[in-house]
Amino acid sequence: MAASVKSERSPTPNKEGSRPSSDAVPSLREKNSRDLEQVHDIDPAVLRRATLKTDLYLIPIVGMFYLLSFLDRSNIGNARVAGLTKSLKMTDHQFSTALTITYVPYIIMELPMNLLMKRLGANVTLPIMVILWGMVCACQGAVHSYHGLLACRFFLGALEGGLFPGIVLLLSNFYKRHAMQFRFALMFSVTSLAGAFSGLLAFGIQNLNGKRGIAGWQWIFILEGVFTTVFGIFTLFVVPESPKNIKFLTQEERDAYCRALAEDWSGDADSDGKYEEVFSWSEVTSVFTNAPHVLMLALPLFFSGVTLYGLANFTPTIVNALGHSANRTQLLTVPPYACSFVFSIAAAYFCDKYKSRGVMAAACALIASAGYALFLGSKNKHTDYGALYLQIVGVYAIAPCLSTWNANNVQPHYRRATAVAVAFVATNLGGIVSTWIFVGAPRFHEATSINLAFSLAMAVICVGLIFYFKARNAEKRREVQRLLQAHGEGTGKGEWDSPEERRRLGDRHPRFEFTL
Repeated sequence: MAASVKSERSPTPNKEGSRPSSDAVPSLREKNSRDLEQVHDIDPAVLRRATLKTDLYLIPIVGMFYLLSFLDRSNIGNARVAGLTKSLKMTDHQFSTALTITYVPYIIMELPMNLLMKRLGANVTLPIMVILWGMVCACQGAVHSYHGLLACRFFLGALEGGLFPGIVLLLSNFYKRHAMQFRFALMFSVTSLAGAFSGLLAFGIQNLNGKRGIAGWQWIFILEGVFTTVFGIFTLFVVPESPKNIKFLTQEERDAYCRALAEDWSGDADSDGKYEEVFSWSEVTSVFTNAPHVLMLALPLFFSGVTLYGLANFTPTIVNALGHSANRTQLLTVPPYACSFVFSIAAAYFCDKYKSRGVMAAACALIASAGYALFLGSKNKHTDYGALYLQIVGVYAIAPCLSTWNANNVQPHYRRATAVAVAFVATNLGGIVSTWIFVGAPRFHEATSINLAFSLAMAVICVGLIFYFKARNAEKRREVQRLLQAHGEGTGKGEWDSPEERRRLGDRHPRFEFTL
């Protein structure tokens, strides 16, 4: 169990250090009532209007970013079915190596890019990454050897590495904690569309096989890479830097939006929208020394990476191994991902509505477990294909739960940026493992067994984390009562419940409640 809240960077007592009389001490209920009254000062209609405008503008952009990222990283599976390995005379081992080499620089670049994003701005770093990796993706269509492919995959990973954690950090800056998963799922579920769209796109592009002397698998890389580059150039002019300078909001809407974020322990801005956190290495290292929940969440995120990237890279291979032709394989990968898209959005809606993450994550892990168990125990290809629906639906819905759970429970900015990067390092380490376990077609017994075990482990760990966060919240409530008794409300400058202390301590402040 975590150490007492008092052992963390404790809030500063009031300046006088005197203890008020018991009659003068406000109850926690009274304090919370005043907090709610403050929130109610924000015009709900103005806030709804600002949120809707932000949704309509921001979510399609980041959704397209991630769609292109996932498409450009996983289209190698479709290219394999279209003849990549035959043209380059690659073995199964070499194909796995090509997948693995993508994740090494991907992992290395995640933390530096997240820390750099605060300095340069998301409006610069994200589009530049998209432009550069799009160019590299297109270059894969020009390789004529295995080693040329390795070089492209290495630089693809290096340039994509900061994107996903950068998007999560961006969304956590723009949305309240318990409004984030629905938006994250809207963005992330494009991975389901990417799986579906990749199959359809590959099916269409394969028909260009031989045009201008270029093979079908080369056209897959070239056309998708060129589109990514063009879109990246366009977004250089449209991505907003932060909530306080969203151009399409009125001043009234900006003020209401920034204030709502500050009062919800969300985003980076104070209620005036002008506060800037100063970089500190102590905040970066605090994730490893004083944030046990981040490290505990890293384990299910690692398991999620194994299952998620295994399906992303090998679904075409699995379907093809069931005895279908190359063209039919591309088409049969579409329906499971389409189902996953709908389910992920519905799951995220209920998670935000009930301000919960762990219960849904555990439920989705059990759905995926059922799919792996069914695939493992069946010898019928139709049943095996049906099992893929459960696997993809469950696995693709877990990731938004875990990612937002992590981001919801860490403040302030640089501490959260580090935590988000740690989460995706764990996820992508799982991605590396996934590239080596899919052997022994068509049953893939080893991969299915590992994924079944990891899915069950995710469910167990998520349930354990729910009880852990409940205990931490109870501990924080006791600490709040102690501080109220000892120092009163403490809302003056520099006192224990002042805005300065809330910003300084973030999730370590006793008023901060962890999302379950």
